[in-house]
Amino acid sequence: MTASGSRSTVPAQVSKAEITPNGGGKPASLVGGFVSLMYYESILQDSVKVDFIFADTGNSIDGKSVMEGLPIVGTEDFELKFEDNQEVKLEFGSDNKNTLIVNKVTPRTVDTAKSIITLNLVSEEFIRNEEGGSVVNVRMDGKLSDHITNILENFLITEKKLDIEETSNNYNFVGNNKKPYYTMNWLSKFGVPSKDGESGSTAGFFFWETSEGFKFKSIDSLFAQDSKKRFIYNGTDDGKGIPKGYDGKVLEQTTDNRIDYQNKIRMGAYGTKLVVFNPFDCFYEIVPQTAEETEGGTTGGGEALPVFNKKFKNPSAEQNFTRTTFMLIDTGTLPSGDGKEQVDKNEEPNFEAQTVLNQGIRRYNQMFQQQMSITIGGDFELHAGDAIYIDTPSVKAETDDEMNKETGGKYIIADLCHYVTSKETYTKLNVVRDSFGRVAESAST
Repeated sequence: MTASGSRSTVPAQVSKAEITPNGGGKPASLVGGFVSLMYYESILQDSVKVDFIFADTGNSIDGKSVMEGLPIVGTEDFELKFEDNQEVKLEFGSDNKNTLIVNKVTPRTVDTAKSIITLNLVSEEFIRNEEGGSVVNVRMDGKLSDHITNILENFLITEKKLDIEETSNNYNFVGNNKKPYYTMNWLSKFGVPSKDGESGSTAGFFFWETSEGFKFKSIDSLFAQDSKKRFIYNGTDDGKGIPKGYDGKVLEQTTDNRIDYQNKIRMGAYGTKLVVFNPFDCFYEIVPQTAEETEGGTTGGGEALPVFNKKFKNPSAEQNFTRTTFMLIDTGTLPSGDGKEQVDKNEEPNFEAQTVLNQGIRRYNQMFQQQMSITIGGDFELHAGDAIYIDTPSVKAETDDEMNKETGGKYIIADLCHYVTSKETYTKLNVVRDSFGRVAESAST
């Protein structure tokens, strides 16, 4: 979208909000009592979530309130449809196989005329994840990304669209009766992206849900994607409209400039040391790795990943490290194949822990190196995990062309919230990136 198709805070249209009682029966429409809703997505969340707030009057259902007439007790089906001022719709219902479920009911205010009720809505899979019958209790062999698909389809029984990035590595494991979401998030840290059929750059994946379905993506691929939209923060009340080449203005911006170096050091953002022990041959190995060693093969949002100040390098040490992790290698415990094949592979490790764990620890901690919160006019085309480009003027800028080279550039949407009322609609984004510096990116025309 270009400047000609600017977005604003014009309220979204809520065309459907229907709740169906657990025992069946006629759905009740809550559109007439709609007060507001907040729709959430996050790369750190396994499910989309909605807080739907409505006024419950005393004559909604056969002269009774909705709470009394249905009644609402939890796990009811909820179908929701709303669209922004660019006719971009978010639809949740049986037609799209993504019906929402009532998770929590919270009365906010109560009087003799009406009650204000908040319904916390989640995806069906979120509820199914809590059921004992959905636990992962089987052995899985083969490619790690295939395990994610298997769990979603056969344990969570989802029919939603799956966007699963292929991993280059295999990983055999036993489910041990863990919940599906727990298992998939646990597997994420062992995944290595595939690049042209070969092993990619650095380990580390995220698993999350958007209105489009479930996603399993590497950190490298998130930063490698093109920016979906471009935004500028240049005094939003100046009446000048959106400059050419941008999709919208930032209405509010808060940059988290806090730097907690001690915490980064302790978490291993700059360098890690892995100590692995192989019980098969009673051999242990020490594997240090620094950010500098993999920076050249890592896709980032800015110009350079954070590195450790060489001033503090120990001259007696071969490499710097700031966090030590210990792991027992499961050599020969889970080989694939029949009996003979398993015997032949009894000295093979399950995966390359020496490389994967160091990379994953450092990459996850680098991911949130720079953080920013912005508010824009309601935009339902954006999703958690999308890349966007943000330009902010330099502190000493005399014109809009003088952009901040440190805070501007490509970011990943970590958290997203669409806030909708009868009067206005906003989209709030928490965006992050792993590196510093503004890298130029071609603008739309």
